[in-house]
Amino acid sequence: MTRLAPAEILIETGAEKKALRPVDGAARWNDVTVTVDKDKVSLTAEETGVSFLSLRWAAEWPAGCRFLGDAWERGYGELEWRGFVFDRVMPWYFFARSGNTLAGYGVKTGPNAMCSFTCDPHSLTLHLDVRSGGQPVRLGGRTLTLCETVCGEYDAGDLLSAQQAFLRQLAVNPVFPAEKVYGFNNWYYAYGESSREEILGNAAHLARLTKGLANRPFMVIDDGWQQLRYNGYIGGPWRQGKKEFGDMETLAAEMAAMDVIPGIWYRPLQNRDPAIPEEWFRNRQDGILDPSRPEVLAYIAEDVRTLCGWGYRMIKYDYSTYDITGRWGPQMGADFCRADVRFADETKTTAEIVKDLYRTICRAAEGKAEILGCNCVGHLGVGYMHLNRTGDDTSGRDFARTRRMGVNTLAFRMPQHGVFYHVDADCVGITESIPWEQNEQWLKLLALSGTPLFVSVAPDLPTEEQNEVIAKYLAVASEKTEMAAPLDLTENTTPETWRIDGETVAFRF
Repeated sequence: MTRLAPAEILIETGAEKKALRPVDGAARWNDVTVTVDKDKVSLTAEETGVSFLSLRWAAEWPAGCRFLGDAWERGYGELEWRGFVFDRVMPWYFFARSGNTLAGYGVKTGPNAMCSFTCDPHSLTLHLDVRSGGQPVRLGGRTLTLCETVCGEYDAGDLLSAQQAFLRQLAVNPVFPAEKVYGFNNWYYAYGESSREEILGNAAHLARLTKGLANRPFMVIDDGWQQLRYNGYIGGPWRQGKKEFGDMETLAAEMAAMDVIPGIWYRPLQNRDPAIPEEWFRNRQDGILDPSRPEVLAYIAEDVRTLCGWGYRMIKYDYSTYDITGRWGPQMGADFCRADVRFADETKTTAEIVKDLYRTICRAAEGKAEILGCNCVGHLGVGYMHLNRTGDDTSGRDFARTRRMGVNTLAFRMPQHGVFYHVDADCVGITESIPWEQNEQWLKLLALSGTPLFVSVAPDLPTEEQNEVIAKYLAVASEKTEMAAPLDLTENTTPETWRIDGETVAFRF
């Protein structure tokens, strides 16, 4: 892909399409120029707004070739190896496996376009969504480097190692947590109905189970602490807790006094603070802020500084992709944003706007808190988040959902762990609704995987024997760094056979 010029470049403006053969690495149409210089793809336009670009290379794939792509944001249980599906959108990168050979094709992290691939038996196409929201971007004469492409070929005998070798070629300036991350999160038993007393009970429970461990655990307060949560509205303001939580700085201090590390969840782009000017909103009715505005980013930075100033040492931020695009991952396909999404600044691509938001949050918390992204565009978050929740929600009510979302994303996005960021496959939701035997399997796998482990459990629920098991795996997760490798992921979307510490371990989900 990166060694040859594409056979065809398709340019789409708001109303027209033009297919061109590049000459000397460039395709020109009116005032629009697309340039392919070695591995870099650039776009220049004067007055014309541009929506999409497609670069197609001729390719003949080996017989029996199987393909695996990534996801736009979180995985939703759909990640799997498949044969040819000509319109299957594979965001950011993909792998093609034939026998013991693994080929990787992708773009480096942090591109300025939403990048995806499609393959058929005779071609490979790179698709670039360069819109600003749902509107054509208007560069006004600016030349924008859209992406840098990478390809490589590896021995697939150790599939996980081969995948990681390729992804290291894509990762630009990643950041990682200072220590292994593990602990409690209250969401999957509380589901937003919680209080100061309950959080302190969680913190005391966690402290008991981890007593003596050098690497201390996080106690993350999830959604439900904020002042204005009501009737389905789960946004801000974020500078005061509701009455059931009291003073949020005092709560963080009380948690820290128990020898656990306070963490907190928030949703940066939904906010009904009456002091926010009307023009700052992208959607005033829903309280969705416009992250293309510098004043909005400054406001968000102050929110983050407030949370850090209270003493919270992990910031989990959520909903940013949905609030920007109006869509969840499975609704996107090749069309990242809804067509009616508009930003105040239409000279920037959606990718640029998303990165500005992530950079703002990261820099506001720098040196004070670990950043955990959720519902984030992972490929754009590399370098701006220490951890990424790479799958949709697991469950404290339905283990089939945990298996579909949690096990799938752990297995198929495991290659990103320790390369892009630390991969969080979400919580173990320990409740009376799910048989302990199933949750114990998920708990064991997460702990032994080498990835972050979060447990969601009411303090008075587990039996003494269950508490002993939870404590055992929290201890493992506090220090384990060697990664587990799924062995049956080419035949099973929720792998049950894993290589752990050189041994083959079977799970029953």
